[in-house]
Amino acid sequence: MSNRTASSLSSWLPILDWGRRYNRDTFVSDGVAALIVTIMLIPQSLAYALLAGLPPEVGLYASVAPLLLYAVFGTSRVLAVGPVAVVSLMTAAAIGEHAIVGTPEYWAIAITLAFLSGAMLTLMGVLRLGFLANFLSHPVISGFISASGLLIAASQVKTLMGVTAEGENFFALVHSLVLHATNTHMLTLTMGILTTAFLFWARKGLKPLLLGLGLKARLADVLTKTGPVLAIAVTTLLTWGLDWQGQGVKIVGTVPQGLPPLTMPVWDMALWKELAIPALLISIVGFVESVSVGQTLAAKRRQRIEPDQELVALGAGNLSAAFTGGFPVTGGFARSVVNFDAGAQTPAAGVFTALGITLASLFLTPALYFLPQATLAATIIVAVLSLVDFGILKRTWAYSKADFVAVLATLGGTLGLGVEAGLVIGVSVSLALFLLRSSRPHIAEVGLVPGTESFRNVLRHAVKVSPALISLRVDESLYFANSRTLEDRINSAVATNPQLKHVVLQCSGINSIDASALESLETIEKRLHDSGVTLHLSEVKGPVMDRLQGTEFLHELSGKVFLTHYQAIQELAPVE
Repeated sequence: MSNRTASSLSSWLPILDWGRRYNRDTFVSDGVAALIVTIMLIPQSLAYALLAGLPPEVGLYASVAPLLLYAVFGTSRVLAVGPVAVVSLMTAAAIGEHAIVGTPEYWAIAITLAFLSGAMLTLMGVLRLGFLANFLSHPVISGFISASGLLIAASQVKTLMGVTAEGENFFALVHSLVLHATNTHMLTLTMGILTTAFLFWARKGLKPLLLGLGLKARLADVLTKTGPVLAIAVTTLLTWGLDWQGQGVKIVGTVPQGLPPLTMPVWDMALWKELAIPALLISIVGFVESVSVGQTLAAKRRQRIEPDQELVALGAGNLSAAFTGGFPVTGGFARSVVNFDAGAQTPAAGVFTALGITLASLFLTPALYFLPQATLAATIIVAVLSLVDFGILKRTWAYSKADFVAVLATLGGTLGLGVEAGLVIGVSVSLALFLLRSSRPHIAEVGLVPGTESFRNVLRHAVKVSPALISLRVDESLYFANSRTLEDRINSAVATNPQLKHVVLQCSGINSIDASALESLETIEKRLHDSGVTLHLSEVKGPVMDRLQGTEFLHELSGKVFLTHYQAIQELAPVE
């Protein structure tokens, strides 16, 4: 096999790259990391399945095949793929319109949603469309995840209280919780609050305590990650031993043993059309979360990931979930960080984690019968509240009011209208604000800095200018939304300066000129020529010049195109 062929195969199958360098030391590191992540993933998988409105075992099913497929196709060495809170919430929102929670139809639609998401991700990867994720700005993602965290936490409070509360959005849900507060089951609430408090404390307080008792740092770290498992074990034993079920505490009940089943999506085109938009939003949000954490962790080891190949890997993971009884998955932030900190070196750690989840599905599920639902609710609340970042409001307000508006719109839309509507509103507001900003480009009149060949804004620096010439620097690409602004700026300059003979556009900040902007330039040229003023260009970038070559504008331009702005000034109206 030639080197070129091997390189091509490795780009599509990264396992061929890291797999041939696998050794015993790497095996040990991956094994230890897998043990820690498995301990963490079991309660998370159960909890996120319930969050999605599915039986708890479905969370285990969704944590096996996707890990195996990601190990084959993924480019991140430490990304841990499986159910995550935000995607689980979006799954529940998408399916809730088509089926009742707990029915076989609900599960079948979840499987179909995973299939559609997987197909979309794979197609996007093959077509190299990873750049589409760039349309989700960081403020929008931060606002969306924060609002989703609040929405998820609020949805779990009813389980902590032991009441039935419903609401189409965050505010309606909170109102319903208040109305049903008098029906709170005190034993469930007490256990839920104590469990939540313990899990919050375990995140930061358990490790220092263990270190103080003389445990080694690595062992203390492992035991800290078992906090949710300890909470599950203790509350399950207490529920069984003290018959809390008989006193009204709701339990998980029977969790079927066995391997993930072979399943098929629903082959109904009408249903597919209705699920298409939710599946696309789930795909994009999952991809953005996955790539964000993957790139962050890869940079710490001077590694890199390939976003387009990540689309293929996540697509394969979701397709595998669809055929093994799962629901939409992606790379999780918390478990990936744990995987990284635990020393995982390759995606083989995910394979070992999948093996651990499989063994749990085969042998441990009977022990979950008396597991209180409130314990899983507490696990979810603690996990999602760590995602809430209200500091983004303060930071964006101080730095960029436009980004603040985008965050606020995303927060309000998600809390008030739901996850899908909130995300769409956030993206729409961001794009609208971008268009607004770029439609008002910064156009600076520049002058020569004495003793140099540099030009700076006349309003900010002491520079030299000539009354016979005006130099305008456009700090934005020219397109249909902002070309009229340039026309108005030049018209104003001509009207207020009777001595003007030359207008020079410094094009160093222009990366592209669309057809509408080209027509505006032609209009500017004609008006200036009729006024006895000559239009010139300077510092036009190569790709822009390539597009202008052969156009009527460049052919009929009355002035010249200068390589540097200094050359233009020296030839047309020297100021030194």
